[in-house]
Amino acid sequence: MGYRLLITSAGTGASNNLVRSLTAGDPSLFIVGCHADRFVLKKSSANRNYLIPLRTHPDFARSLRHVIEAEKIDLVIPNSDQDVEAVARLRHELPCRVFLPRRAVIERCQDKYRLAAFLHGKRLPVPLTYRVTDLAKIEQVFRRLPAAPLVWCRMRVGSDSMGATPVRTVEQARSWISYWEDMRGIPPGSFTLSEYLPGRAFSCQCLWKNGALILAKTFEHLSYFGGGARPSGVSSVTALAKTVSEPRLVDVSARAIRALDPRVSGIFDVDLKDDARGVARITEINVGRP
Repeated sequence: MGYRLLITSAGTGASNNLVRSLTAGDPSLFIVGCHADRFVLKKSSANRNYLIPLRTHPDFARSLRHVIEAEKIDLVIPNSDQDVEAVARLRHELPCRVFLPRRAVIERCQDKYRLAAFLHGKRLPVPLTYRVTDLAKIEQVFRRLPAAPLVWCRMRVGSDSMGATPVRTVEQARSWISYWEDMRGIPPGSFTLSEYLPGRAFSCQCLWKNGALILAKTFEHLSYFGGGARPSGVSSVTALAKTVSEPRLVDVSARAIRALDPRVSGIFDVDLKDDARGVARITEINVGRP
């Protein structure tokens, strides 16, 4: 009898792709999906699906446990940053396995500024990054960055390149951050400014168990879904990529993950980009989700 898996955010493109990949690798798997949006859930390709409350709802934990118990789930796989945080918080209350790193590792990786500062302190290659504290002080941040045609402006927390764009001037950065504050209620302190990396973009997907690297795959991003419609020109979803053999990417990714936790377990997706000298610098680490 095959293992029974529960995948969150069922019905999204990412989750349907995960279901397809898992069943192609092991047809004996029985996959259950769950989502809080009935319209998204309708598109799920899982064997069985459950509508559950939002993560912020008081009944979320109880409903998740009910699905796990009713379906005799062996492993729950969260498939968004928000799901990773929620499942990690509940891991000791769930009657099944959870293959996630420690909450401290998750929290550090989900805050891009905290991660960059941590890795910089460990002498690992990251773009020089400063947090924005006040719109009036953005010019001071610009002066601390290396002289270059562009500066990268983005949010500390979030996915899908939300709020990310290159800027040329202090006024562009101030206007961009002001727009998000006025229209979306996102304060300036949610943003960072960092040196812009002009080179090739890569990802290193890797699987870890008790501090041992089990599997690593590296690929280069060639184009992005919806990139042309964004000021940044990129998104977090790759439209076209090619597998590459780049031991340097695996090496720096492994050193970064071991710095986070020498006994780490879980799934990590390290994003890297070459600087002007061709040195791969870590821009973010997506943790806990395939």
